[in-house]
Amino acid sequence: MGIFFSGPGQTYSISIFIDAYLRHFGWSSTLISTMYLFATLLAGLLLFIVGRLVDRYGQRKMTVIITILLAVACVFNSMILGPAMLFIGFFMLRLFGQGSMTLIPGTLVPQWFVGKRGRALSFMAFGSFLSAAALPPFNAWLIDQVGWQVSWLVWAALLMLIYVPLAFIFIRNKPEDVGLFPDNLSEKEVLQSSSDKSSIYEEAWTVKEALRTKEFYLLLFCVATPSMVNTGIVFHFVPILAESGIARTETAFILSIMAIVSFPITFLAGFVVERVKANYVLGVVFIGQIGIMAMLVFTESYTAAILFGIARGIVGGFEAISLGIIFPNYFGRANIGSIKGVSATIMVIGSAFGPLPFALAYDRFGSYQEILYMMMIFPLLAMIFAFISKKPSKSKLKMNEKAS
Repeated sequence: MGIFFSGPGQTYSISIFIDAYLRHFGWSSTLISTMYLFATLLAGLLLFIVGRLVDRYGQRKMTVIITILLAVACVFNSMILGPAMLFIGFFMLRLFGQGSMTLIPGTLVPQWFVGKRGRALSFMAFGSFLSAAALPPFNAWLIDQVGWQVSWLVWAALLMLIYVPLAFIFIRNKPEDVGLFPDNLSEKEVLQSSSDKSSIYEEAWTVKEALRTKEFYLLLFCVATPSMVNTGIVFHFVPILAESGIARTETAFILSIMAIVSFPITFLAGFVVERVKANYVLGVVFIGQIGIMAMLVFTESYTAAILFGIARGIVGGFEAISLGIIFPNYFGRANIGSIKGVSATIMVIGSAFGPLPFALAYDRFGSYQEILYMMMIFPLLAMIFAFISKKPSKSKLKMNEKAS
């Protein structure tokens, strides 16, 4: 539910408001994209602080605080009058919504699951795909019914009345806090060998130690790439498909198709990443990313757009699980808030640089095809980095540092 209610700050939700802004204020796409870039960039630079606060105060308290702040952000966005307020509104939505509201659940689930982490993340991803499926058509309908200003107020009310009380009542930070063990293991099972697949014992890395490994930086590039590419495509999805004569409501439906397809795929992905090394799965994901970008270039009909949506859903399902599991699998759960805070910062920074290149390319070439071709270089590099990113070892790190 935390992932679901991050929706107001996600690109797939905000993108539905962009067309309303263009018509209401008469702004250019480049202006809005620029505001979005710098607001998202600033939000991303602050996310590592949120990660440290999660480690210090726990997921329960931080969830309640962040959700209230996201509701305040929605109220603020209902009162936008000019570009400066648009920038502040985007900043608040991206920091509290897309950044913090996805970071916190992403640190909570790995605390409760180790051996069954893949399938647990699959269930968590349901909130993401349900949100991505429901919000674009819901926002489009809401804007048509009550206008974009009141639509933001509706979201503020939903956050305050539904998720804040649920988070306060039900969230617990760790299984150990309530006398349990991860994966619901018994005390006897916990005493098994640490080499057992069901073991809850993991090598505990600090952020400083993780930053001394090359794998951490390679994985950060792998995080930034889909964030940048996907955000750029989704942010401009309405005008991209408009080139093929596809209307806004039909485009919103295709965004929903992506999420609907991704949901069952995540359950398959959850079992796969428990059996296949996560970096190999991630490498194959980037091969798929290149393929779906090629499909989008050649999309010229509504049927082709639907096929693109299905393919994107398949790739997205594996992408969400492999990226969600690889950091806790590689660096443990002891300092997962701080470590995922760094990766979340890079994710949001990557998303910041997604929309503007598409807008500039469209202004220069009058089409989005050229930028789609150029952006394919990033998943190609990410594919290589994923395949060569083996799980790091503290002993090997120390040996390498002594040798150097």
